[in-house]
Amino acid sequence: MQTKKLRSGYTTGVHTSYAFKSALSTFIAFNTTSVSKTNKMDNDDLDVTKGCEIIVSVSSNLEELELNTISHKPYLFNSNNTKLSIYASSGVGIVTKAGLKPPVGFCAINPIPLKALQDVFESLSSKVLYDEIFCTVGVTSGEEIAKQTANSKVGVLGGISILGTKGIVKPISASAYIDSISAELDFAKANNYKTIIFTLGNTALKVANDYINTKDEKEFYIIEIGNFIYDSISLALYKELYNIELWLGIAKSVKVALGFKNTHNRFGSIDLNEVSQWGNFDIKDCITIKAIRDKLENKNNFDNIVIEKTKNQLKNWFDKDIKVTIC
Repeated sequence: MQTKKLRSGYTTGVHTSYAFKSALSTFIAFNTTSVSKTNKMDNDDLDVTKGCEIIVSVSSNLEELELNTISHKPYLFNSNNTKLSIYASSGVGIVTKAGLKPPVGFCAINPIPLKALQDVFESLSSKVLYDEIFCTVGVTSGEEIAKQTANSKVGVLGGISILGTKGIVKPISASAYIDSISAELDFAKANNYKTIIFTLGNTALKVANDYINTKDEKEFYIIEIGNFIYDSISLALYKELYNIELWLGIAKSVKVALGFKNTHNRFGSIDLNEVSQWGNFDIKDCITIKAIRDKLENKNNFDNIVIEKTKNQLKNWFDKDIKVTIC
């Protein structure tokens, strides 16, 4: 069977650099405030910023530009006796807490996209006829889009972040999602949270939130990881965050126990016959894990078996004991 070829795309950082080059080139040609807009191209990645409109403006007069209403400092670059100041406009967030790659008090443009803007500026700066120019980066409806991300949770307020490492967003790898998880881990480490709880699914998230509401606020930090179990735990361990817990539903836990490093359905389905052998479970007329569990008188026994097998699989992958909670 022929499989659909999944579409790659470009990060918000790449789109921003293209828009900046266009705006700066127009500014140089006409010596007047210029605005360039681009829509982030569609792709088969899991990314809430797909289709968003990125707006870059360049001017010799800061008063002609619209800045994000949250007070922030500009990024400053100098080249060929011209100074460039880069601010956030509406829809690009401002960093208000430590632990992220952009510093506190600046707009949320990550280092690699920021370097791309610097490179564009330096390549064209010899043609600029002013001692100082100003730039804003904005995103239409960026504040609304940011509500679907973890930005406010880690202290990025007023919009989305401009992200990107290699420039290309590859489908399935969901690099934007992984970047978000990585940023949250950095934030948790910088703010000395004791335990990282990775959650999969809305139910697990709610149960975990209800649980930590009764605990010290710096004891647990919850991160939603979608289906990216292996990638998320690998990231945490790489960042030397070793106290990890995994909270998830019974079916997702079974998939981990069966060796799925990503629990999305596109990577395969559960082998119910193999599950039945874990405890001689009756799978007749059952097409889901929930159906098997509902038939059992001792559901706790089933849950405990799944938990132990999940923990064993995690131990096999990471050589580490990781607490597993079924929600």
